[in-house]
Amino acid sequence: MSIPSGPVLVLGGARSGKSAFAEKLVRTSGLDAHYVATGRAFDDEMRARIAEHRDRRGPEWKTHEAPVDLAARLVEIDAPGRIVLVDCLTLWVTNLMMEERDMAEEFEGLVSFSRKAQARLVFVSNEVGLGIVPENRMARAFRDHAGRLHQFIAEISADVYFIAAGLPLKMKG
Repeated sequence: MSIPSGPVLVLGGARSGKSAFAEKLVRTSGLDAHYVATGRAFDDEMRARIAEHRDRRGPEWKTHEAPVDLAARLVEIDAPGRIVLVDCLTLWVTNLMMEERDMAEEFEGLVSFSRKAQARLVFVSNEVGLGIVPENRMARAFRDHAGRLHQFIAEISADVYFIAAGLPLKMKG
């Protein structure tokens, strides 16, 4: 697997193997590995998930947190010779919604940065549009925001993968 010069988007359902696949892409790149975490540890289960991901990556990764100001954090760590894994975009969308941020502005900031980044970028996100229509307004808004963001990132990405049962399907590139 090789990393293209443009961004890579890795989509999949919960526990599909998308993060492990994206981490493998980063490890095989030979570049200086950076991990940008968007999740927040509000409970014991989330703390355990974060610890599992951190342990799996190992100490060679440099970890950064960006629960809300993702584009700004990426600008700070952008440099040639680096590869940055952002995990995950749907948690970022959740955080933006909880803080009532302007979604269009935030998405445009991320897309704008991604087009000109010096570092290689790998985005991980949950595909949430394959299920039933959510019953409540907030859940529908979340699904819609995530779907729009995925389209924006997929459009500018060199490679797009969909992961199911740990198996990658290359959709673009």
